[in-house]
Amino acid sequence: MVPNARTARLAREIKNFETKPPWGIVCHPREDNIFDELEFTVQGPKGSPYENGSFKLSVTIPEKYPFEPPLVKFITPVYHPNIDKGGRICMDMLKMPPRGAWLPTITLETLLVSIQTLLGNPNPDDPLMMDLANEYKYNKESYLVNAKKHTEMYAKK
Repeated sequence: MVPNARTARLAREIKNFETKPPWGIVCHPREDNIFDELEFTVQGPKGSPYENGSFKLSVTIPEKYPFEPPLVKFITPVYHPNIDKGGRICMDMLKMPPRGAWLPTITLETLLVSIQTLLGNPNPDDPLMMDLANEYKYNKESYLVNAKKHTEMYAKK
């Protein structure tokens, strides 16, 4: 893909966030570096312990986008089995095949909506944080209380 095609696609995707953003997701393009580094704010899904939280994410766009997935990290600390203390996210869609599920047809919007969905629906069978996965599996009530406390502490709107 020639660089202008990458740039054109990113410009179109960013414009879509401005004109018809998905619920609870806001794109904050950086003036100086719009095609390499983006910031997003994602609202916690309704009905989840993250519901009243506002989470900042950084998205680094690789040179070979959309043929390689962006690098997405949470800046806001999150209490979640699939998100580690460094903000890294364990999700198939963020990895290249054969171990991952990234496809060039996946847009930033699809990716961020999927991350927002993962927030409300952890996958304890593919964790980055084993202790939180075990808490989620074997003491869900405690997990929900801790996730909610953590969200109030770090991600209050």
